[in-house]
Amino acid sequence: MAFSSCPSVPYARIINHTTSSIRSAVEHSVHSLCLMLALLTLSTLITVQAWCAEDREPATAISAVTPDSETERLHLIPRYENWSLHAQTTWVLQSHDGFDSPYAGTNSLSGDKESAHTWTITAFFGCRLWHGAEIYFNPEMAQGSGLSGSVGVAGFPNGEATRAASPEAHFYFARYFFRQTIGFGEDHEAISDDKNQIAGQVQKRRFVLTIGKVAANDFFDNNRYAHDARSQFLNWGFVDAGAWDYPADARGYTNGAIAEIIMPRGALRIGTFMEPTEANGLELDDNVIRAHGDTAEIEGDYALGGHPGKSRLLGFVNHANAGTYREAMDDPSANLDIAQTRSYTTKSGLVFNLEQEVVACVGVFLRAGWNDGKTETWAFTEIDRSLALGLAINGDPWSRPGDTLGVGGLINGLSPDHRDYLAAGGIGFIIGDGQLNYATENIFEFYYSLQACSAFTLSADYQLVENPGYNRDRGPVSIYGVRAHLDL
Repeated sequence: MAFSSCPSVPYARIINHTTSSIRSAVEHSVHSLCLMLALLTLSTLITVQAWCAEDREPATAISAVTPDSETERLHLIPRYENWSLHAQTTWVLQSHDGFDSPYAGTNSLSGDKESAHTWTITAFFGCRLWHGAEIYFNPEMAQGSGLSGSVGVAGFPNGEATRAASPEAHFYFARYFFRQTIGFGEDHEAISDDKNQIAGQVQKRRFVLTIGKVAANDFFDNNRYAHDARSQFLNWGFVDAGAWDYPADARGYTNGAIAEIIMPRGALRIGTFMEPTEANGLELDDNVIRAHGDTAEIEGDYALGGHPGKSRLLGFVNHANAGTYREAMDDPSANLDIAQTRSYTTKSGLVFNLEQEVVACVGVFLRAGWNDGKTETWAFTEIDRSLALGLAINGDPWSRPGDTLGVGGLINGLSPDHRDYLAAGGIGFIIGDGQLNYATENIFEFYYSLQACSAFTLSADYQLVENPGYNRDRGPVSIYGVRAHLDL
C-alpha cells in the first residue's frame, strides 16, 4: 500500500524542541539511572521466566473443548501457569508552534511555542492462589507533564498525561487487586500470558469478580482499535468516551469492585468505584455511601460478512461532593467559584461504543457519549457530548504486519449550563479562558506506529485542534508528537 497521498508530518519542528527536553531529562539523571536499573532487573526476570518456560510442556491452544469422557477432558485442557510478569515503558514528546490567542485564562493552552514530555514505567506482577483465584499488583513510575501543564484542551492530546504531572519522578502502586473466576459449562477457551493475565484456560461461560485498586476503563468502554494511549491513538477522546466522567483519582486509578458475566457471544459488567474528594484530586472520598460511581455495560459480539464486530452500551451514575454550574452563576456569594456550591449530588450519562473489522487488515470504530452536564466535571475531562470516529490499518498490505496506521476525528461539546459558566468567566479543572465564544472542540488525529522489533514500537503523531477549550476565538493549533514504547 502506497503512502504518497498521506499527509507528511513535519518532524523538523519536533526536533527543534528535543534539545530542551533532553536538558530537562539530564537534570534528573539520578532518578533515570535508578529507573533504568529497575527496568533492567525486570527484563532479566522476564528472560528467566521465558527460559524456564522452555522446559515446560507447552499449553495446547484450543478454541473449544467438548469432551466425550473425563480422560479426554483432562488431556485437552491446557496446562496452567502459576504466575505472570511483564513490564512496559512509554515516552511521549509533543510540541506546538504559537497560534492565534487574543486572550488567555488560568486554564488556557499556551498560545506560545512550547513542548512537553511524559515518561511512565509499569511492572505487572500476577500470581495464581487457587483454582480461579489470582492476585495482581502494578508498581508504576510517572514523570513529566502534558502541554501547558495538561490544561487548555478538553480532548487532551496526550493520554499518558493523566499519570505524569511533575518534572520529578513519582513512584506509586497503580493497581493491586484480587480476581476470582467461576466457570459454568464444559466448553473452554485458552487464555494467553499477558499483562495482568495468567496463561491457562477458562470456561467460555463464566462469572468474574474483581476487587481492589484498578482503573475503571480497564473493564469498561474497551475498543479493539482505540483504547490504549501507549500503542494506539494518543488523544483522550479516542482512548475513552469523553462524556464518561469515569471515577478515578488524578492518575486514573481508584478502588472498586467489578462483577462480570462473560458468555460466548457477549458480556454484562457492573462496577462500583470510589470517587475523589475534590475535582481531579488524588485523595479518594471514604464516605462511600454518598460518594461512589456506578457503571454498567452490556456487550454483544456479531459478524458482518464474516468479519467480527462488537457493540457496547454503557450507562453510569456518579455520586460525588460536586458543585453545580447554574448555582455557581446564580448565587452572587459564590463569585463563580463552583467549589462554594459543592454538595453530594449525581451525574448520569450514556455511551455507545462500536468496533467493526472491515477486511482482515482494516477496522473502524465509533464512540458516542452524553452526560447531563449539570454538575462540575469530577474525574476525567470537561466533555458533556462526545463523538469519535476513526479507522486503524494494519501494515500487512505493505509488508509491515507489525505496523499500524490510524486516522480519526473527534467532536466534543458542552451542556448549556457548562458553556454558560465558562462564558461568564468560570474556571474548570482543565479548561477556562476567562471568557468563551462557544464552538464545539474538533480534533483530527493521525498516527503511524512502526514496530522496530517484537517488543519496541516508535510512533509519529499529528493532531489538529480546532477551537481548543471550546473557544472559537483561539486556535487552531497543530500538535506534533513522537512516542517510544517498550513492551516486555
